Amino acid sequence: MSEPHYEVRVSSTTQYIEEQSDPDAGRYVFAYTITIENTGGIAAQLLSRRWLIADAGGKVQEVQGAGVVGEQPVIEPGASYQYTSAAMLETPVGSMRGSYEMLASDGVRFDADIPVFTLSVPRVLH
Repeated sequence: MSEPHYEVRVSSTTQYIEEQSDPDAGRYVFAYTITIENTGGIAAQLLSRRWLIADAGGKVQEVQGAGVVGEQPVIEPGASYQYTSAAMLETPVGSMRGSYEMLASDGVRFDADIPVFTLSVPRVLH
């Protein structure tokens, strides 16, 4: 019998939310949509998240907490879970990266990396 395969792939898309932002006040709001795909061979539940959110001024915020958007989804092998949330920066450009703590259905805990992605007001980065 082979060992269970623990693997989760995380992808993201972002959008600048102009109507909630106030550049004069140093407030830039971004929505991000995360897709978490269980590419492994065993069901896994998302227990918690850890984000590092950096702005162009070098300020880094660390955000940790249980679940995502109030949920701790169980993702079956071959299935995916998607959610949208938001982040606020003091600069028009920044980045986010992090990890999810996962619990496989056999009791094994593992981390799923969230690859770095950029938050940018349109036409700021060329």
